[in-house]
Amino acid sequence: MSTPATMPVIERGTATSRIAAMAVAIIITLLAIAPQLLSAGAVDRMTALFIYVILAAMWNALAGFGGLVSVGQQVFFGLGAYFAIRLADAGLNPFLALFASGIVVGVVSIPLSLFMLRLRNGEFAIGMWVIAALTHLLVNLDRLVQGETGTSLISLNVYDAGTRRATIYWLALASMTALLAILFGLLRGSTGAAIRAIRDNEDAAASVGVRVTGTKRLLFVLAAFGIGIAGALWLATSITFQPKTYFNVQWTAYMIFMVLVGGIGTFEGAILGALAFFLIETWFGGTGVWYLVGLGATAVLFSLFLPRGLWGTIEERFGLRLLPVGYRVRLAAASADDDAMPSPQQTTMHQEKA
Repeated sequence: MSTPATMPVIERGTATSRIAAMAVAIIITLLAIAPQLLSAGAVDRMTALFIYVILAAMWNALAGFGGLVSVGQQVFFGLGAYFAIRLADAGLNPFLALFASGIVVGVVSIPLSLFMLRLRNGEFAIGMWVIAALTHLLVNLDRLVQGETGTSLISLNVYDAGTRRATIYWLALASMTALLAILFGLLRGSTGAAIRAIRDNEDAAASVGVRVTGTKRLLFVLAAFGIGIAGALWLATSITFQPKTYFNVQWTAYMIFMVLVGGIGTFEGAILGALAFFLIETWFGGTGVWYLVGLGATAVLFSLFLPRGLWGTIEERFGLRLLPVGYRVRLAAASADDDAMPSPQQTTMHQEKA
């Protein structure tokens, strides 16, 4: 009788992940028809959730997968709202201006990346915060904005409240879906492997032929574009633009909170963290300063006791992978007599491969 042995099997997709993909398609379809079934307040809250998912996913892509930890991503959030105001004032349809502003933010981020990506670690993080503060001051000088008094996206007022609310909801849903799909495809390809290699050891990645600067710039611009779209959509929900609100570091703090709680460096974690933040805000947002104290305390507790976040802990303990972007090595039993393929029930060792 042959003696059982183990052999490594490299895999990505599983039966669970294929079921999850179908579930995602069903959920998106249901969300698309939700405005016809939900109250006006519920539609507004769901729009906010979509924006939170975008913010969390973009910061997680930059810091969790790329290792570019920034505390100044509010610069792109504020610029997204600002350029939407500017483009609408120039005569562009306000709904088109929301998307066009994201493109402009992405274009602006290209020259910014030329010198910001020369910085590493803490220098990059603080450098982005300085850029955000300077941009805030420059936007205040625009006469259209009127300093901290701000202005409004008044061209949206020509649409009735119901049409405006539903259209913004669908734009937010479409933006979230498209950005997550782009990010998912990017991380699953060779570029995703390069991104994670740079995060782990930039010099080693360069030594094996990874285009470090170009890959980092691609990730930087994508994150800027996504966060710019989020800022423009937030403006559409509130109409009013005040620079001190949109360029506030609290937006980056929210991004960090969502990613830390959900699970930094995991695709599902950013989505779960955004949902957790949304629920906390919905239930406790009206408690004033205690709400912010609670957020800070929660972030500290997760850093100490669940450093991998909710999804990272679930994945590690149960091996559950719904939307895998990397590979894992599975130890499977093999016969000494032949090379029989392992069964799905055999032991799994979870390890993401770059």
